[in-house]
Parts: sequence; structure tokens; C-alpha cells
Amino acid sequence: MKRLIGYLFAVMFIFAGWHISSLLLETPALPTPIETVPVLIEYASALSSDFFISFYRVAISLVIAVVLGAPLGLWLGRAGIAETLFTPVFYILYPVPKIVILPILLVLLGLGHAPKIVLIALTIFFQVVIVMHDAAKNLPEQTIQSMRSLGAGKADMWRHVIIPASLPELFTCLRVSSGIAIAILFFAEAIAGSTGLGYFIMNSWAMVNYARMFAGIIALAVLGLIFYLVFDIVERLVNAHR
Repeated sequence: MKRLIGYLFAVMFIFAGWHISSLLLETPALPTPIETVPVLIEYASALSSDFFISFYRVAISLVIAVVLGAPLGLWLGRAGIAETLFTPVFYILYPVPKIVILPILLVLLGLGHAPKIVLIALTIFFQVVIVMHDAAKNLPEQTIQSMRSLGAGKADMWRHVIIPASLPELFTCLRVSSGIAIAILFFAEAIAGSTGLGYFIMNSWAMVNYARMFAGIIALAVLGLIFYLVFDIVERLVNAHR
């Protein structure tokens, strides 16, 4: 109940700030919430289709990034010589903005789901690898030695120590990464697409329909919030069963 009240307050606070800003700026480019909400309702049907397309792209991208990146990062964090050889590769490539390869992906994969999914997955993959690498590497050595002294084998160490200890960092990474994924999605859909919330927003901007544009922005914010809440719920469930 407290969380619900908190989110209701947050929505009211944001809408109040939005409304005041709109009144102060007095520009058509920033319609008030009162002007935007009816448009959001009017275009709910069209938005729902683009919403689920964008949801699908981000969800698949995050699954790919975690499935590939988390095991690799954990292994590198405990791999000794392999960490010395391969971790610098990720450190060098990680700062490179992956959005720059979008033209190449469009040439190779076309204009459908594939280039957007690959671009988002690739970006989040590097984040997951680095976070999981640090989580595994920074485990207290006393904990490892204690488990070994109790007769734990390598499989037991991974199952009962390394993986559980790294999960909080993974969920934190996913919460942060979901916002980055939404931002990349917007650029990808706006630049090269005819579906999705990014396209809806930019198409509305091109038509100088700012209320429609902000309706799309609200939908994009809701999309990001859904992923954030899902990761929060999953983390609570995982912790409850540990």
C-alpha cells in the first residue's frame, strides 16, 4: 500500500511540474497534461500496438544480454589468466557507443525487429558482463576459503556462493540497463522504423501534433516503469526463496 501511495504521489508531482512548466513556457511544443491525457485516450488503440512491439524488442534484448553476458562475466571474474587476457577487450569496447553500428545492422539485418534487438542486446550485454565480472571478482576471499574448508567443490561454490552473491548486482544492473535500453530503442525506432513508440513519437513531432507526441512519451515512460517493477518483483521473489 505504501508503494502504491508513493507511485501515486510521484505521478501527481511529475504532472504538477509538467503543468507548471507548460504554463510558464507558453509554447505549443509543451502541452499541459490536461491537453495530453485526452489525446492519450484517443490514440490508445494505435499506441497499444506500438507499445507491445517496443515491449517485445526490449524484453527479447534483455533476455539475450543476460543469458549471454551473466555467465561470461561471472566466469571472467573467477577465471585467473583468462580474466587477464580477455577483460581488457571488454574494457576497450565498452565505452564505444553501440548506436554507431546501427547503420551497419540495418544493412545486414533490414528494417524489422532484428537490428533493434541486436543493438539493444549488444549494449546491455557489455554492461552485464562488466558488472558480473566485478561482482564475482570482488567476493571476499575469506568466504571462498571457508566454503573450501567445509569441503565444498567447484560446483557447490558456484551454486551456493558465487551466483547468489552476484544476484543483487545483476538486478541493479538490469534496473539501470532497462532505462538505457528504452533510450536506445527510441533512437533505433525513430531513425529506422515504421513501428514502435519511438516511431510514434517522431511521427507525431513531424506532424507538429505535440499532444500526440507527449502521449507517446507517456507510453514510453510506462514501458520503462514496467521493466523496472518486473525486475524489482523478481528480485524480491528470488530473495524470498534463498
